[in-house]
Amino acid sequence: MKHLLTGTAALMLTAAPVFAGAIERAPQSLGILFEEGNYVEFSAGRVSPDVSGTDLPLGSLSGGSSSGDISENYSFFGLGYKHQFNENLSAALIIEQPYGADISYPVGGSVNLGGTYAYVNSTTYTALLRYRFDNNFGIHGGIRGSRADGRVNLEGAAYATLSGYNVDLDSAWGWGYVLGASWEKPEIAARVSLTYNSPIEHDFDTVETGLPVPGLNGASETTVKTPRSWTLEGQTGVAADTLVFGSIRWVNWSEFRVDPVGLVTVTGDGLVDLEDTTTYTLGVARKFTENWSGALSFGYEKSGRRLVSPLSPTTGRKSLGLAAVYTQDNWKVTTGITYIKLGDAEAETGTPDTARAEFRDNDAWGIGVKVGYSF
Repeated sequence: MKHLLTGTAALMLTAAPVFAGAIERAPQSLGILFEEGNYVEFSAGRVSPDVSGTDLPLGSLSGGSSSGDISENYSFFGLGYKHQFNENLSAALIIEQPYGADISYPVGGSVNLGGTYAYVNSTTYTALLRYRFDNNFGIHGGIRGSRADGRVNLEGAAYATLSGYNVDLDSAWGWGYVLGASWEKPEIAARVSLTYNSPIEHDFDTVETGLPVPGLNGASETTVKTPRSWTLEGQTGVAADTLVFGSIRWVNWSEFRVDPVGLVTVTGDGLVDLEDTTTYTLGVARKFTENWSGALSFGYEKSGRRLVSPLSPTTGRKSLGLAAVYTQDNWKVTTGITYIKLGDAEAETGTPDTARAEFRDNDAWGIGVKVGYSF
């Protein structure tokens, strides 16, 4: 049982989007470091959000127009390899897609926001070392490289003279680091780990068009930092063949800014203004037979301020996840499904901030599979 959750809990967390700040899609867990011996894994899945809203009155416009579904389905993948050098020293390489966005307001739907879209893509490569001391404590750390790009278009009556503004952030690399510590007690399948992910700074070659001041359109450079985070993860046996597990993850979204120079010159502000988030997960896992195990988890993220960006038109979430693990010889196959209830919010634009559309009763489904092999 002591290694059951390295597959189960991790997949339940990555089988659906986190929706923190609308662009975080994976919790960046380092559970692979705690697998036994040498180990390789592949994960993939599909997420289907359903996010729609209704226009609020704007000037002479009476409101009421539906935005239609603005959040597109997307797929994700991950790869991981862990190598055990000796009893104390191990290393891992992780490839994942922790950040992304696929928001698009259909043209002909919302009068206030129709035609607005945001697309963000990223892939992160993490190289880690872990040293486990003889007293059950351990330390881990390494470097992270991230390649990302993005495109944003602002359209609709709510943007007034900014309607038609477009910015293209060309693909760029950024670098950061990971540091953490852990404690284990194998006799009761107990483990606690704390991990810090540093910000990763990208310098994007940027092209802006559609600004109401023609001289500000053109090429520049935009510096964007992905947010720093702290993740506390734990598990312990509570009965024969039964574990409880959980995590607390804090993300410093307030330092995530996208401030193209032309847009800031015209409006005095950038594209995003997000609040810090704390996400809680609690679950239980049980081994039913020699081959089959399963888990149930609950997630919670408190709602923030009601007025949010149209590029991130929800706040807070609640989730329920189920996972099943099949083990045979050196193979482990984990499948998971997660349902997420997204918090209500109002999309705002303007100075001062004014609500332009309301978003109610939205949700998402995520499914995933992870295949692991020990050798």
